[in-house]
Amino acid sequence: MSNPRVRKIADRIQVIVAEMLERRIKDPRLGFVTVTDVRVTGDSQQATIFYTVLGEEESMAGTAAALESAKGLLRSEVAKQLGMRHAPTLDFVHDALPETARHLDEVLAAARASDEEVAARRAGAAYAGEADPYKKHDEEPLEDASAEPAEADGE
Repeated sequence: MSNPRVRKIADRIQVIVAEMLERRIKDPRLGFVTVTDVRVTGDSQQATIFYTVLGEEESMAGTAAALESAKGLLRSEVAKQLGMRHAPTLDFVHDALPETARHLDEVLAAARASDEEVAARRAGAAYAGEADPYKKHDEEPLEDASAEPAEADGE
């Protein structure tokens, strides 16, 4: 969405839908919903609304059904408040970002614990071989550099 007009429409749709869900939609299946993002196509014909629900799987399923049944009312309110001739179709998609972030946090915590365990086991260990395994040239020269080179027999 590089077009600023499309981004402005998406932001406005997010506000409208969030306010409608909070104030006007009275479906008992609707859980504690947060509208996380809205993406609108370049021609403003389709809007994908990403949402999260606080609660268990049952509340997610109930919320999805409530959003589907309220889609027409939400679409007409979006069209009315935006003043557009053609209202975009609304598609609701459950946002998996919080669950993915939670899973990544758990994986990182497990990796950190594993690293600490390995570090604790290695605390008293020493490397095999010498402390410095790389070969180095001797510090002393092989021949005396001050001696003159031997003269050839021909002179």
